Amino acid sequence: MGEFVRVETADGIATIRLDRPKMNALNRQVQLEIAECARQVDADPGVYAVVVYGGRVFAAGADIKEMADMSYADMVVHSAVLQDCFTTVAKIGKPVVAAVTGYALGGGCELALCADVRIAGESAKLGQPEILLGIIPGAGGSQRLPRLIGPAKAKDLIFTGRHVSADEALRIGLVDRVVPDDDVYTEAVAYAAQFAGGPALALRAAKQAVDHGLEADLDTGLEIERLQFSGLFATDDAKIGMKAFAEKSKATFTGR
Repeated sequence: MGEFVRVETADGIATIRLDRPKMNALNRQVQLEIAECARQVDADPGVYAVVVYGGRVFAAGADIKEMADMSYADMVVHSAVLQDCFTTVAKIGKPVVAAVTGYALGGGCELALCADVRIAGESAKLGQPEILLGIIPGAGGSQRLPRLIGPAKAKDLIFTGRHVSADEALRIGLVDRVVPDDDVYTEAVAYAAQFAGGPALALRAAKQAVDHGLEADLDTGLEIERLQFSGLFATDDAKIGMKAFAEKSKATFTGR
């Protein structure tokens, strides 16, 4: 349990909750605590899906005061830590939902990009405003954003640094659902809850097949899929699922 980031678990759903007043600025300590929480939920067999949530504000970005006096030599080291922390979230082998309220800017937007699904409140604002500071996104924004919304739209957001409304974010595919502000967390948990008690190994394999396949050419991606698909036939869950299908009954998966 970190000072600013904690894990709350109920009914097979873990919430990684950011709580650094007032705007959840992502300083080094917060980054490290996020990564530790990500490792914790990834390793917990009782967790089937994860929600990332910041309360009133998802995360307004990196702690600029902390970065302002850093030299090039400092940032060479720090940027590697920053990317590694966020990549730890992206590599959680379970469905991850970002519950985006208030601002998700800079590092906050990059954290949301590490999720599989993004549910935003009606008044949410997202963007990559680093260019306005004379820098560029450094926690994956220049790589994950174009993979999600396409290079032209990503360049527009990165070049201009403008904030995107929830409605525009939905139109361009930056978020997947927009709901009333007060319903964001509830909706995110409800989405995650559908995976509780599900075939955890198959979900992990599906996520890895999609994510790793996007990093490769089609032939390599198909081979990744084939290996993941074949490997699942060694699991108890595959036998349970197919037996239940044949018997027209509901499968009770074991995660093995």
